[in-house]
Amino acid sequence: MDADLDLRHVTPAFRTFCGAGALRALPRELDRVGARRAVIVCGPSLSRQAGTVQRLTDVLGDRLAALFAEVRAHSPLPSVLAARDALATHDADAIVAVGGGSAVVTARAAAVLLAEQAGVHDLCTRRAADGRLISPRLSAPKLPQWVVATTPTTAYAKAGAAVRDPVTGERLALYDPKARAQGVILDPAMALTAPAELTWSAALNVFAMAVEGLTSRTADPLADALLSHALRTVVTWLPGTRTQPGQAQPRLHLMLAALMAGQGSDATGGGLAQALSHAIGPRSSAANGVVEALLLPHALRFAADAIDDRLTAMAGYLGLADHKPDAVIAEIERLLIAFEVPQRLREVDVSAPDLHAAATHAMDDWALSAAPRVPGAEDVHALLNAAW
Repeated sequence: MDADLDLRHVTPAFRTFCGAGALRALPRELDRVGARRAVIVCGPSLSRQAGTVQRLTDVLGDRLAALFAEVRAHSPLPSVLAARDALATHDADAIVAVGGGSAVVTARAAAVLLAEQAGVHDLCTRRAADGRLISPRLSAPKLPQWVVATTPTTAYAKAGAAVRDPVTGERLALYDPKARAQGVILDPAMALTAPAELTWSAALNVFAMAVEGLTSRTADPLADALLSHALRTVVTWLPGTRTQPGQAQPRLHLMLAALMAGQGSDATGGGLAQALSHAIGPRSSAANGVVEALLLPHALRFAADAIDDRLTAMAGYLGLADHKPDAVIAEIERLLIAFEVPQRLREVDVSAPDLHAAATHAMDDWALSAAPRVPGAEDVHALLNAAW
């Protein structure tokens, strides 16, 4: 280890249950904190799966207070406010988010808004006069939460929740370590409730997050260990979402990769592809993970001069004999083609006029501040045009 390595790595408490009996841990987890009125937060498609709902109902028993099934993609503010109101109406003392990233983020944001008793614009991260992004300190205790995962998402163990204002198109980021989930349940039957296409697109987000975490300027061997194994796991198991769509094993491995990438990127921060996908994703016909993966090589090339040593290290994680940065980026492009990722934003129905609005919103994204080379507005426009 380098003598000048200055490291602070915090590992928040988090409990992971994976396997055929994982769901049976949920009532014990609720009992552990004395919760008796849990509200399930999920999307409408899952609520229409009668067998799945019955399974959750049977497991929770009299601990289940209500089921809120109005989660929407990209966690739009009206859906989050409705979730907050449902928690209040049913006097919830715990939340069980069932689904993928949108369910997790909606549940977390609703918990923050309920506890803080204030509007989202008063609580969200905002840019100060000097250009710094500032997150208000949110002091109220938050309801304990658990995630029953149906897709891989790096959101499982995060402290932040970004909701989308459909009126302005802004992403409003709420950050509160007290809003982290207590743990995640990775159950094979629940994993198979999601369409294989959704698992595929979510795993692409995990891939991109792992790569951007490994190319950050943060020197953290503990984070690198999580991120590098997440990267290898996705490369190994993502093809199984196509070749074995009815098998749970690839999905569970991808869920574990998502957890590792989420925890690792907690220490390293986000990146340029992540920030741009937040702005472009809602304007496209593709899932956010697809857009982020599409933008990843462009973001890496933009930052290459600042991260040549990090790219060189990544060559070993990918099993490359050639450790040159260009070779690493070329391998990532090759993998994305093998993963069947579209090559151009126009292929996912992003229009040319959308690029300007997306670039403007991306400049205020919290993930941008963690990029190894922070772009200016002209750089973002040029990058999006090149990807279009």
